[in-house]
Amino acid sequence: MSVLSEELPTHSPRYVLLSYPLTLSSGRVSVPYVMLYYLPVTCNAELKMLYAGAKELMRNTAEVGKVIEVTDAEDIVDIKDMLGVSDD
Repeated sequence: MSVLSEELPTHSPRYVLLSYPLTLSSGRVSVPYVMLYYLPVTCNAELKMLYAGAKELMRNTAEVGKVIEVTDAEDIVDIKDMLGVSDD
């Protein structure tokens, strides 16, 4: 995840489709299919509006189970916390 966070631009939004294997507290393995909606606070208003308007279309087209909004690329490193999985 740290590689992904380093690749994201600092002034432009992005959609990231992610399938990430996680081990749940019950011991089961889950592979959720989620969309990260990366919207840095430093991007301009026009780009924010463009990406916000297309977010639902992207979500429905990709058929993801969950959309996670991220404003800081460093938050992506903590994807387990965002998906609600605890480390044991």
